Amino acid sequence: MTDAAPALLDLQTIGMEREGRLLRITLNRAEALNAVNLQLHDDLAEAMWFAQVDTGSDVIVLTGAGRAFSAGGDLEHIEHNARNPHLFDHETRVAKRIVTTLLDIDKPVVCRMNGHAVGLGATLALLCDVIFAAEGAKIGDPHVGLGLVAGDGGAVIWAQRIGLTRAKQYLLTGELLTAAKAAEIGLINECVPAAELDARVDAFCSRLLEGAMVAIRATKILTNLELKRLATAVMDAGIAYESVSVRTADHREGIQALKEKRKPRFIGR
Repeated sequence: MTDAAPALLDLQTIGMEREGRLLRITLNRAEALNAVNLQLHDDLAEAMWFAQVDTGSDVIVLTGAGRAFSAGGDLEHIEHNARNPHLFDHETRVAKRIVTTLLDIDKPVVCRMNGHAVGLGATLALLCDVIFAAEGAKIGDPHVGLGLVAGDGGAVIWAQRIGLTRAKQYLLTGELLTAAKAAEIGLINECVPAAELDARVDAFCSRLLEGAMVAIRATKILTNLELKRLATAVMDAGIAYESVSVRTADHREGIQALKEKRKPRFIGR
């Protein structure tokens, strides 16, 4: 007789449901394209921690409600942090917790990238083990376009997926890639027609769930050891640099330009 699985968390901005031994975690600010505000940021840390210790699941699917996976940072929230940069310190601690917990989860984490994954949304997707994206979705980390350092995980994971040369090309410009291009260069695993996304994700998860889970989990632990070492080395510095950039004139200009739908005029300070 096995113990009953723990009750799922009731979070304001994230949905959770079990389908057998599969735990589905859904970013649920569909009206805002799942852009990350303070509540979603905090909820993400709680959801990832729960997924790590949940005895009722062996495979996790991370996805977004509505048209996007996650459009990155919520602009109103970003602007609030720029006006009150001391508040960003809380988020830096939570960001580190999200990244380290995702890397510590020994269960396979599959990303169902149903739409655009931008900024922190891209980092969340790329920290998953396997990524299936819908045709038409885009992925990228445009921190620099807002005068920010890509310190919340982008500097850790991009180079590990596509190599340092390409990672610098995309992180230093903030360019968004189509899902097709991302699959072509190995940033994600597969780009599939949107109508086939669920079937492809479900088939892959079923294959995992039918596998030798002790061996699968241990293999994931081994393949994540180098990522965890890198995250330990990089995350504190990345968060510190991003905290500095939150306080810059260029960041404030990046926000204003985005609000006014124009090209930013950066001054280098």
